[in-house]
Amino acid sequence: MNKIKCIVVDDEPLAISLLGSYVQKIPFFELVFSSENPIEALDYIQNNEADLVFLDIQMPELTGINFMKIVGDKLKYILTTAYSEYALEGYEHNIVDYLLKPVSFERFYKSALKAQERFSFNEDKTDSHFFVKSSGQQHRINFEDILYIESIKDYVNIKTANQEYIVLDTLKSLEQQLSEFSFARIHKSFMINLDQIKSIAAKKIILSSDHEIPIGDSYRTNFLSKLK
Repeated sequence: MNKIKCIVVDDEPLAISLLGSYVQKIPFFELVFSSENPIEALDYIQNNEADLVFLDIQMPELTGINFMKIVGDKLKYILTTAYSEYALEGYEHNIVDYLLKPVSFERFYKSALKAQERFSFNEDKTDSHFFVKSSGQQHRINFEDILYIESIKDYVNIKTANQEYIVLDTLKSLEQQLSEFSFARIHKSFMINLDQIKSIAAKKIILSSDHEIPIGDSYRTNFLSKLK
């Protein structure tokens, strides 16, 4: 696996220095940019390669939440904040983890391992299958065997006819990765394999395994369009 290119964005110089030193201690991380100014970070991202942003939420020029809305899912994020109440809002975006200040190296290292697992999952994807880490083991899953994928907070449950795999990832991230294949998001918590559809009712889909998955109103139009 290539090194994960990291950016640190925080309006506090001491936080920049501390997080930068932590990044440099991780063998699979590479610090490519750091700044107290989120606008400078946006400019860097537009013109350079990066993978992961350590991002402060409360900054005067631009909040971390607005920063993520601008950049979108091009990058992944680890939020750094002194306020734990912001964590849940952050998980609506492409978040690997959040760090509560002051950040210890032990806690930082746990986040680094989460990021490594997330990026390893993305690299292992091929045209017909991918490998996922679940219950401490790497599992090969063929796309054709997947019935549906369910969101469980910052994890997903990948369900096949005979097995389920709890994986550290988000449904939004998997939706982007699998959109070119026979998969569709039909609910805020569910994505299904279109090849596994048995029948479609007004508000639910019956899969070949007889699992019933609800159709969210806001997803209906896009789902029917992809089905055609």
